[in-house]
Amino acid sequence: MQPFTAEVIRIIQSIPEGKVMTYGQVAALAGSPRAARQVVRVLHTMSEKHALPWHRVVNKLGEISMTQDEQRLIQEMKLEDEGVELGLDRRIDLSKYQA
Repeated sequence: MQPFTAEVIRIIQSIPEGKVMTYGQVAALAGSPRAARQVVRVLHTMSEKHALPWHRVVNKLGEISMTQDEQRLIQEMKLEDEGVELGLDRRIDLSKYQA
């Protein structure tokens, strides 16, 4: 496993319940601020294997990036179960919930 990948996994595992991080934020904390797409890759391929709280990672606008309705709904429900509120525009207020 590459050091960047290991660090991304560690960071995502450390996101507290009821908080979110952006893909870019995770990438920057892992040492590569321009690698947000790599964070997406790690989430896609390693969430299940490493029991990552994938639902706590959103885009820079506080939006859920899932395109499939079922996955989007699952992510919304998981966040709401943790107390994260989505606005009427389905965005998360990053000033309130960002870790």
